[in-house]
Amino acid sequence: MTMHRSIGYVSHAILDFAFAILIAIAPRFVGFAGRQATWCYIFAALIVVLALLTQFRLIGFVSHGIVELTLAIVMVVLPWIAGFARGVLSRNFYLFMGVLLIALWALTDFRGVRAAGRASGRGAAAPPAPPSAP
Repeated sequence: MTMHRSIGYVSHAILDFAFAILIAIAPRFVGFAGRQATWCYIFAALIVVLALLTQFRLIGFVSHGIVELTLAIVMVVLPWIAGFARGVLSRNFYLFMGVLLIALWALTDFRGVRAAGRASGRGAAAPPAPPSAP
């Protein structure tokens, strides 16, 4: 059984920028500072740079997915690696955001199968028949 990947390239790009903004403003609203906040800014910057590199076709969308999954996994384990797992707010924030990024990754069609299906006519209505000649 395969997972239905319903998020395409454009939707993913929009969500990447929204995710980066959310991560960048979170320390102020969630209430943590220091290393925890610095890492938020680093992750936000990395996501924006990754999105821009992909948008300007300097890296492929599949490579984007690999890097993004790596960033998500790092976000999940960072509180323990960086030594701030005792900070409940920051630890829970990083866990939640990492899992959310993994979910975005899992639902994204990085290989373009969804768009290729539309272009080839699979799953779409049949084109109208050409008019008959007199």
